Amino acid sequence: MAEKWKKRSGLGRGLGALLDDTEEKETLSGAGATIRGAINEIPLDQIEVNPFQPRTDFNEEALNELAESIKVQGIIQPITVRALSETEFQLISGERRFQASKRAGLEKIPAYIRTADDQQMLEMALIENIQRENLNAIEIALSYQRLLSECDLKQEQLGDRVGKNRTTVNNYLRLLKLPPDIQIALRDGKISMGHARAIINIENVDAQLDIFKKIIAQELSVRKVEELVRAIGKPKTETLKPEPQVNPEIQAIENRLTSHFGTRISIKSDTKNKGEIKIPFVSSDELNRILDILDL
Repeated sequence: MAEKWKKRSGLGRGLGALLDDTEEKETLSGAGATIRGAINEIPLDQIEVNPFQPRTDFNEEALNELAESIKVQGIIQPITVRALSETEFQLISGERRFQASKRAGLEKIPAYIRTADDQQMLEMALIENIQRENLNAIEIALSYQRLLSECDLKQEQLGDRVGKNRTTVNNYLRLLKLPPDIQIALRDGKISMGHARAIINIENVDAQLDIFKKIIAQELSVRKVEELVRAIGKPKTETLKPEPQVNPEIQAIENRLTSHFGTRISIKSDTKNKGEIKIPFVSSDELNRILDILDL
């Protein structure tokens, strides 16, 4: 049997390292079959796109620029596929390179071949997108949510997979609790992650939307939005009372705890340095999330 795919050597192992490519090399069948765990030249028409690809919107201008670069430089970073048969492969990661290579007129592309089931396909595609693509905050949050629900990962495991601590992961996941209008604005870059994180500290949806409209109409800064959020949290009284002096050290600790737990933490302290810390929650799921953070 004539050799169908020629093995290449000398290319970087960055993607192989990312995907923990430690499998032993094994042939599918025959003397000229593709070698798993090595870099192979595979015909583009034998590769189908990843059905678990979490991102469907690819910038046309960026793809054309990549195609022009490939015409000059070739493929520097191999794609990764799984073998469905001797002549059928499915893309795991590298769809931009795959699509740009077709536009560049290539017939073959260098690829790592891995063994992966459907769940591993989804997990690798999601993680590859999070690490390599310029995703917006909502796309990242949705990818995190899919990894938790569809790949059965815990938040700590997810943090390890994507190289983020659990607090950062949780801050992204909380964005999915915002009203759809606000999520869309964040996705489209009309508001920033800082705006969204300030808004989410308000429990009332109408109040969230009211501040969101002010952000758009008045082009408010994140600091101004944070001031509005704090003002909403203050109870209205019929008689004006002098505001108590706030200990800046206590305030700083409150802010750190609020960021860590993803919910507004309050600390009360008297002149003898006695007091209490309040961690509010609105549901049993919220309580369990806080206990998980506390590792209890």
